[in-house]
Amino acid sequence: MIILEFEKTIFELEAKIKELKNLDTKDLRMIEEIKRIESKQKKLLKKIYSELSPWEKVLVARHQDRPKTSDYIDALIEDFVPVSGDRAFGNDLAITAGIGKFKGISVAVMGHEKGKDTEDRIKHNFGMPHPEGYRKACRLMDLADKFNLPLITFIDTAGAYPGVGAEERGQAEAIAKCLERALKFKGPIVATIIGEGGSGGAVALAVANTILMLEHSVYSVISPEGCASILYRNAEKAVEAANALKFTAQDLLKFKIIDNVIGEPLGGAHRDHESTIKAVADKIKSSLQALSHVDDLREHRNNKFFNLCRNYKE
Repeated sequence: MIILEFEKTIFELEAKIKELKNLDTKDLRMIEEIKRIESKQKKLLKKIYSELSPWEKVLVARHQDRPKTSDYIDALIEDFVPVSGDRAFGNDLAITAGIGKFKGISVAVMGHEKGKDTEDRIKHNFGMPHPEGYRKACRLMDLADKFNLPLITFIDTAGAYPGVGAEERGQAEAIAKCLERALKFKGPIVATIIGEGGSGGAVALAVANTILMLEHSVYSVISPEGCASILYRNAEKAVEAANALKFTAQDLLKFKIIDNVIGEPLGGAHRDHESTIKAVADKIKSSLQALSHVDDLREHRNNKFFNLCRNYKE
């Protein structure tokens, strides 16, 4: 597991616990010592994760071992059939999309896929979509509308890919069309920010009736490094920028940008995939149930975002 700077003391204690357990002793004093260190480790873990700074939350949100979209789909979506390609240029693996069954209900599902190791991350372009990824997302929304399927999305990207080829193929237009298509979607949309929600590349999949966010995720118009480069002319001031951006789940709930914060296991989602995925599944299920009582889902979604603009102006 990747060790974050502020977690070093915790890992030292865990290593000590493992070392003592490997001795396989029945000495009562040794057993008591293990229990004492375990209690200290849990208390320290709780203290650290209850006091994370915005920058530390960024590091947790980006953790390589955090559950990815593919983990959620594998665990929650039965009979998943992927949608491949945009029928214009190619298939962008930075976005996974398809149809399947969630809790016995037929759904459309899509999300950013960062990849799990170096080779996999390169294959998925580190979760940064090209225009064809967003056009594939529009294809899925067309398909979902045709068969009256609800849409579930997972957001985890640093942003849309900024390369020359992506710009030549209409990156901005593809994102705009994706936003427009989501606003016109007939059924319910539930979006969950599972890691890093960066820039328009994230918003393109987050135009939803209900927006959920994991406790240690972040969601912002720009990364701290990008913000620091523009405002301070110095990317090394990313920590300062993170403090100013107000992009944590707690900040965004207060500003009514998102609808609900999903608690993570002690020590973050990367420490316990199973309970994290279960918590997300429960919130998605309850959100879909609540939206089933909304008369006009399109109007509900449009008003949600238009009201954000009005509140900002006020």
